[in-house]
Amino acid sequence: MDDLFLLLFIISSIGIILGVIFPKRFVFWSKNKTRKKAFKGYLALLIVFFIGFGITTPNEQDSSTKPDTEETSSTVKNVEHQEGKTEQKEKQNHHDNEDNIEKQTVTKADIEKVESTRSPKAPVAKKIEKEKPKKKQVISNGKRVPVTLVRTVDGDTIKVRYKGKEENVRYLLIDTPESKKPGTCVQSFANEASERNKQLVNSGELTLEFEKSERDKYGRLLAYVFVDGKSVQEILLKEGYARVAYIYEPPYKYLSAYQKAENVAKDSKRKVWSQVGFATERGFNGCADRSSSAAKSNTSKSSSTTKPAKQSTQKSTTTSQSAKVEIFKNCTELRKKYPNGVPKGHPAYQPKMDRDKDNFACEA
Repeated sequence: MDDLFLLLFIISSIGIILGVIFPKRFVFWSKNKTRKKAFKGYLALLIVFFIGFGITTPNEQDSSTKPDTEETSSTVKNVEHQEGKTEQKEKQNHHDNEDNIEKQTVTKADIEKVESTRSPKAPVAKKIEKEKPKKKQVISNGKRVPVTLVRTVDGDTIKVRYKGKEENVRYLLIDTPESKKPGTCVQSFANEASERNKQLVNSGELTLEFEKSERDKYGRLLAYVFVDGKSVQEILLKEGYARVAYIYEPPYKYLSAYQKAENVAKDSKRKVWSQVGFATERGFNGCADRSSSAAKSNTSKSSSTTKPAKQSTQKSTTTSQSAKVEIFKNCTELRKKYPNGVPKGHPAYQPKMDRDKDNFACEA
């Protein structure tokens, strides 16, 4: 019945629209075929059908619940009949063991169903089911993954055991002075940064967190590194062992925090920021072992004693100025000591080597 009223309700709602648009065709009950007449007439039908639909719907719901009540009453009778049988068995087996008493045909769940059907507010019995404990999900990208440390490579690289394999992990967004890069001298603070990194990663539980790209072009893992929940990168930056670098695919999750930590070290002139022109946007300049370079220059001077007097006088003038200024013949010679070039104000800076006039000589 409710389906009929619903159909009439839909038809009358369509009639309102058509009657307002075409009153002459759809107004049958009046000679004055206006839009107002059409709207009032179909609206009255709409209200009547809506009321009829509302009245018939609950009646059918009541009728649909009748078989449910009949089923519950039949189950109650069956359970009561079983209860009577169990009482007789209990009288007969009064002297039996407790094991035999527990073997009854009526279960506890059936008795609870009966009790629930007797109460008017709970017509349906509740099922008692124990859910199995859910297994913990495996951590995916964007979450911290526990790993086992194998060894420390340098200030910004470690080797770990990840997914059963030994992997090199390159720290995201930071750079420390080079100590093991082929063709590059050991730079200032490189060994200190490596030692500090080793102390940090060995001080607690090591975890990794990945960003957009899990690996770099060399196949190394790119990750944020944490020890007992503390960021290793942020500590190295704040203590002046590293600089923020390699911002290729912004935005990054921890970039702003790293930049704040770097500014703390800059303001305090810690480690790599203690030497003017050492830490730049392109990397680090200079070697840690300057005594070896001085020894090489002395040997070259002793071997050149047979050259003309003009060359010897030029060398004497350059050695007198070497305390303040470093002079190189060309950018090739300069890059042997400073692979990334030198900024303006550096002892080795010469205007003639700054061809593009960007205040940075012999940049790579």
